[in-house]
Amino acid sequence: MASNLVSYLMQFLTPDTIARLAAALGLDVDKVQRGVAAAVPAVLAGLASTATQPGGAEKIADAARQQSGVLDNLGGLLSGGNPGSLAQTGTQLLSSIFGGNSNALANAVGNYSGLGTNGGGSLLGMLAPLVLGGIAKKMGSDTSASGIAGLLASEKDNIAAALPPGLKDMLASSGLLGSLGGTARSAASAGSDAAARAAATATSAARQTSSAATATASRGSNWLYWLIGALALLAILYYLFGRPAQQTAETAPEPTPPAQTETQPAPAEPQPQTQAETPAATPAPTGSIVVGGVDVGKQVTDTLASLQTALSGVTDAATAQSALPQLQTATGAIDQVSGMLGQLSAEQKASLAALAKPSIDTLNALFDKVLAIPGVSDILKPAIDALRPKLAALAA
Repeated sequence: MASNLVSYLMQFLTPDTIARLAAALGLDVDKVQRGVAAAVPAVLAGLASTATQPGGAEKIADAARQQSGVLDNLGGLLSGGNPGSLAQTGTQLLSSIFGGNSNALANAVGNYSGLGTNGGGSLLGMLAPLVLGGIAKKMGSDTSASGIAGLLASEKDNIAAALPPGLKDMLASSGLLGSLGGTARSAASAGSDAAARAAATATSAARQTSSAATATASRGSNWLYWLIGALALLAILYYLFGRPAQQTAETAPEPTPPAQTETQPAPAEPQPQTQAETPAATPAPTGSIVVGGVDVGKQVTDTLASLQTALSGVTDAATAQSALPQLQTATGAIDQVSGMLGQLSAEQKASLAALAKPSIDTLNALFDKVLAIPGVSDILKPAIDALRPKLAALAA
């Protein structure tokens, strides 16, 4: 069985089920796939928030008990009868649980997936009974308000991790993410924090190297008086053959050229560190990589960081199944960014590529590593094969 609630629900939403959902609603199957990956954790986030409010857990428990048999008859509901009645039931459920926030949720899912507000609302109507029925099925005989509230509270980290970064921004002011608190924000900023720590480490290392070089030069100066002849010869050779480093040599005090000869290679060491910090600092100009109010640079950073986190935890078939929803969510986020590339200037595209490439190189290595684990390839290979060309396009 899947190890967390999001994965547990997503295992029922197979490609065949999603195709049936799309056909029943008359919507594009790719957009429905992206919408499902966003809507399931978004509905769970809203339920978790509602469960913390007075009377909220009771409302969720009542709705879950009403839908407890939905997943057992899912095929029949989608292929026969009147699928529209399922969507209508789900819409009424969301309205009774979320109130006015159900419209905010439909807008966010519709905009994120490309289905539009009406399409997002229809999809949510179909998914709400499945999510509530899945909660009841996972709880088994204990569908009490306290039991369901405890389940949602224990799953808040997994729910936050499964939420696409772009969708988090759209829902930030709705109140639906209230129960996740800093969890959603910390998940979104994990990539940025890691980059900042790496940059700080690189800066510290550069300073230590520079200090060590200065100390070495100071100790070495005591020997210059005894070795002046040999060092003078070295200085002449360095002048003849080391002129590319003239810029640093020109700043040296004239009386002690040999000391500069000794320390010249040392400043050259921090130089790559300074250059290495430049890609880590490229998120700073991401303020200029904004399209339609979406910070594209931040979305790419957050998405790639969440992918690395998900893949790093894959050790067998069970953990691969748990990671699959996050790969599907990341695919949707990358698709959203890809759709905006045509609106970026050449400089913005170059900045985005420079920002993404190091993480993409790491991800490609992770892809190969997890696919070599027995039992994992059958689960993750389709999602990884779909991701590779999309990531390559970002880094191009």
